[in-house]
Amino acid sequence: MADPRGFLKVRQRETQPRRPVPVRIMDWKEVYEAQEKGTLKAQAGRCMDCGIPFCHQGCPLGNLIPEWNDLMWRDKGEEAIERLHATNNFPEFTGRLCPAPCEASCVLGINQPAVTIKQVEVSIIDEAWDNGWVSPLPPARLTGKTVAVVGSGPAGLAVAQQLTRVGHTVAVYERDDKIGGLLRYGIPDFKMEKEQVDRRVEQMKAEGTRFRTGVSVGTDVTWEQLRRRYDAVVVCTGATVPRDLPIPGRGLDGVHFAMDYLVPANRAVAGETIENQINAHGKHVVILGGGDTGADCLGTAHRHGAASVTTLAIGKQPPSERAGHQPWPTFPTLFEVASAHEEGGERTYLASTVEFVGENGKLTGVKVAETEFVDGKRLPKAGTERIIPADLVLLSLGFAGAEPGGITEQVHAEFDGRGNVARDGYYMTNTEGVFVAGDAGRGQSLIVWAIAEGRAAAAAVDKYLMGSTILPAPVAPTDRAIAVL
Repeated sequence: MADPRGFLKVRQRETQPRRPVPVRIMDWKEVYEAQEKGTLKAQAGRCMDCGIPFCHQGCPLGNLIPEWNDLMWRDKGEEAIERLHATNNFPEFTGRLCPAPCEASCVLGINQPAVTIKQVEVSIIDEAWDNGWVSPLPPARLTGKTVAVVGSGPAGLAVAQQLTRVGHTVAVYERDDKIGGLLRYGIPDFKMEKEQVDRRVEQMKAEGTRFRTGVSVGTDVTWEQLRRRYDAVVVCTGATVPRDLPIPGRGLDGVHFAMDYLVPANRAVAGETIENQINAHGKHVVILGGGDTGADCLGTAHRHGAASVTTLAIGKQPPSERAGHQPWPTFPTLFEVASAHEEGGERTYLASTVEFVGENGKLTGVKVAETEFVDGKRLPKAGTERIIPADLVLLSLGFAGAEPGGITEQVHAEFDGRGNVARDGYYMTNTEGVFVAGDAGRGQSLIVWAIAEGRAAAAAVDKYLMGSTILPAPVAPTDRAIAVL
C-alpha cells in the first residue's frame, strides 16, 4: 500500500489549484494548474489500500485505484500509467471531466475527506505524456475482420482502440470535420484543451485505426451500406436530442439550446470564422438547468463578457453533505461549486420557468415563479411570478435520446421507450451484427460510463466475430459484469 500512516498524518484534502478568476476568464485555457509533486504524493499516500476497496465499485471502469495511488506515492510514474491504462483508455479525459464517483465510494470518506483520486489520475497521465511513456500499441497480427464505428466520442474511441489492438480493421465515421464528438465541440477548452484529444487520435492512427470525418451516416452513406461493407457496425452516436421547453414564447429570437451556443463557441476558439455566432457579450443571460452543461454555458458566457448570468433550476438546492437517503458508498447529489460558478453569476433554485417574454419577436425577459410540490409534481406557485430581464436564454435541460438518423428505416434497429437504441446483454441491437454503446444505448450519462461501455461493447463485438475474446468487459448494459465473455 501507500504510506501506511498516510491517512493519519495527512488528514487535509488538497485538490488541484485553479488559476485566479480575473486571469482565467481572459482566455480559454484550462483553469487548473499543476499540483506540486510533494503535495500530490502526500495526497496519494492517504490511500489506505482497503481490504475491500469500494472505490473499485464506484468506478464503472473498475480502475485499480489503490495500486496506482501506491505507485504515485513511490514516484513510479511509468508503472502507474501502465496500471491506469489497464482499465482506462483515456485517463486524461476522465481525470478532467468525470465527476469522480470513485471518490464518493472511498472508504476514507466515511469519516475524513476522500482521497483526491481524480487528481492523482490526471497527474499520472499528464506526467506520462510529458515523459513519452504513452506509445502506440499496434496489433501483432490482423484478423481480417472489419468493423465500422459510427461516432467518435469517448465510447466510439474506446470501442475503436480496443478492437484495433486485437487485430480488427476499424474505421471510425464522424459527421463533424474533426474527431472527438462532444469532447471536441461540446466541452469548452477551459475544462479540457483539445490537445488532449489530438494526441490520442494520433496514437490511434499509429495503431491502425482509420478515421472518416465529414461523413454523415444515414445520408452520405447509409447504415445498410455499412452493414454490407463491414463485418460489424457499432453505433456510438451519443444522446444528442436536446430536451425542449415548450412554453409560451419559445419561438422568440434569443432562446437557444445549449449546444447551439457551445459548439460554435468551441469552433471559434479553435480559430474558425463562425457566421451568426450566438455571443453573450454585453447580454443578460439566463441558463435553464443546473448541471454540467449549464456550467459550461456559464463559463463560456463569462469569457464572452456577458453583462449578467443567472442560472435557474426548478428543484431544490442540493445539500452540501450527504443526505440520509444517499449513504456511503453511493454517489450522492451534492451542491457543487464548479470553476465556472467561482467566476460569477447568480444561481437560483426552486424557480419554475413560466414564459419567455419579448417584443417584436425578440426576447426581453423570462417569467419565473417559485416551485411548489403538489402530489409529487413540481408546479409554478400562483402569485409568485416575476420577470428576469434576459437577452439570451440557453436551454440546458439534458437530452432526450439518440437521433434516429436512418437507423430504424435502414437497418430496422429498434428504439426503447426512453429514446435510446435498444440492445441485448451483449450490446447487440435486434439487427444481426449491429451493436450500440455509450449514450446512444444508455441515455445521457457520465464520460466514465461511455468509456466503460465502449470497452465492454468491444469485447462483445470481438466475441461475435472470433467466437471468443481476450478483451476485458467491465460492464454490461444492465450495469453487471459480463461473466460469460
